[in-house]
Amino acid sequence: MTKPASAASLDPLSADAVKKTALRVGAILLAVWVVMALIGRPWSYGVAVAVTLAVAGGGVWLVRYVKKARGVAALVQGAQTPEGRKEALARLASDYKKGDTAATFAKAQLQLQEGLDGAREALATLEAVDLGRVLPPVADEARAQRAMIHLLLGETDRARALVDSIDLSRHQHPKTRATLASVIGEAWARTGHAKKALDTLSLFDPEEAELAELRPQLLRALAFAHVATNDLRSMKTDLHKLMKINPQLLAAFTMKKVHPLLAKEARQVLLRSGAVPREMQVRRV
Repeated sequence: MTKPASAASLDPLSADAVKKTALRVGAILLAVWVVMALIGRPWSYGVAVAVTLAVAGGGVWLVRYVKKARGVAALVQGAQTPEGRKEALARLASDYKKGDTAATFAKAQLQLQEGLDGAREALATLEAVDLGRVLPPVADEARAQRAMIHLLLGETDRARALVDSIDLSRHQHPKTRATLASVIGEAWARTGHAKKALDTLSLFDPEEAELAELRPQLLRALAFAHVATNDLRSMKTDLHKLMKINPQLLAAFTMKKVHPLLAKEARQVLLRSGAVPREMQVRRV
């Protein structure tokens, strides 16, 4: 197990992250210049200069993107009430250009907090992202967010169509990879590819300190995968872990289009936990 990751260590612009990135990029550029110098032709030096300028330009773009993402994230985190969300949506519309992906993702997150109608609005917002015109990693994020909403709505086939186009190899940050894997794994598990889902989810340990905030998502996906492979013991363990985090997390398994054994066990765990009063349980005759 690793030690809990600090906020700074997860920040792409933290001193530690910048140092590591600079060392890696510097080593690559040094290698390019050495090779081009050994060639010793005018064009080789031109290639080295072009590569250096391209890397510098990419660095400037990344810094701007991360700073913008920080601002958008702060805006979303500060919107904890209906009035706050309304104000945040207004600021996103006025302060960011149309088509800005960071603002689009933030808008969808805010809309998701408004129930079923909000989920449909969030889908419409995310569907406006042109997947063919944004960077592949950004397109993957859009696909994953759309798939997550489809899964929440029980539209598993639509979620599956989206996750099949996500390429985890394009993502190196552990939390990003785990987030995408949780959505991919659940979609596969609920559409007949549970073994494939478990193979992917097994790459991530829900108990890992660095993935602590993603633990509910990973456990949820594992529960779907375990019940689909008839591993009921592991499924029950997943549900009990979720219950300890927050009993409300089990409510998602009691909705329509959920495996009947999973839904039944989730209800029983909730009942035994005392989180749901017995008199509120409806018996089916």
